[in-house]
Amino acid sequence: MNKIAVMTSGGDSPGMNACIRAVVRTAAFYNKEVVGIKRGYQGMIDNDIIPLSVKDVANIIQYGGTILKTARSKDFHTKEGRLKAFHNLQSAGVEGLVCIGGNGTYTGAEIFYNEFGIPSVGAPGTIDNDLYGTDYTIGFDTAANTALDAIDRIRDTADSHNRVFFIEVMGRDSGFLALYAGIAGGAEGILVPEIFTDYEGLRQHFNNPERRIKDFSIIVVAEGDTEGNAFEVADKFKLEFNQADVRVSVLGHIQRGGKPSVNDRILASRLGSSAVECLLNGVKNSCVGVVNNDIIITPYNEAINKSKSIDKNLWRLSQILSS
Repeated sequence: MNKIAVMTSGGDSPGMNACIRAVVRTAAFYNKEVVGIKRGYQGMIDNDIIPLSVKDVANIIQYGGTILKTARSKDFHTKEGRLKAFHNLQSAGVEGLVCIGGNGTYTGAEIFYNEFGIPSVGAPGTIDNDLYGTDYTIGFDTAANTALDAIDRIRDTADSHNRVFFIEVMGRDSGFLALYAGIAGGAEGILVPEIFTDYEGLRQHFNNPERRIKDFSIIVVAEGDTEGNAFEVADKFKLEFNQADVRVSVLGHIQRGGKPSVNDRILASRLGSSAVECLLNGVKNSCVGVVNNDIIITPYNEAINKSKSIDKNLWRLSQILSS
């Protein structure tokens, strides 16, 4: 294999640039050529493919987002679109792919391999940390710290006004961000999609006569919680605890941006470099991850179909610390 392509797909996450940099520099170390596909699978269809040299990835490790841009492609869902993408890669001389993204990125890469035989290795890039086959995903640590910083700031005004703040963090199907930021931010309640009784637990906590009385409270809500978003949960809370001065803050897309943390830069660098070495060693249709600080390889179909849930010991810890 002499020429590989790298792309970012799906939602952006801090550390993607560090991963791109690692891919290019590792390929250069092995005297291999690299091209970048802009805007993910859509760029593959549109033939938006550019050469990437070591010089091109200098001074990008500290930036959030992705220099290759990203997009979600409806055209790639069609056989015609994928055929066009295949012809473009053939014309560019691409023999393998490094695909940085989440579950949808892996799914597209697996379908593409099954149809056209283009080998690929995925690197997990998503702030949700919900991909099977890795303890942490690129961008999660930075996003958790961004959410924590916002929680710390909101805590100041909650304390000043004796308010109950419901703070919504990202996590449509996953509670990792809410759990980590909630524990680190000293939240009195954390609501995540994985725990169906979390609101009832919150309700019992506030009704408990032995509860330690506080002047203010922070409740962290994952956007995909089974009880609804932060506004819906706050409205439900106000009906029962009408004496509380309740406010809602939705952190939104600020969690995706910003300079990647040390952990994310190192993780992204390890995964990007390992993805290239895997391709050169004949690995295909799989993704790389870090489990117990070791690089592991997981087949796409396993990473896609197996679920990764929050650590129940961390959930228990959150209940103990909020009492």
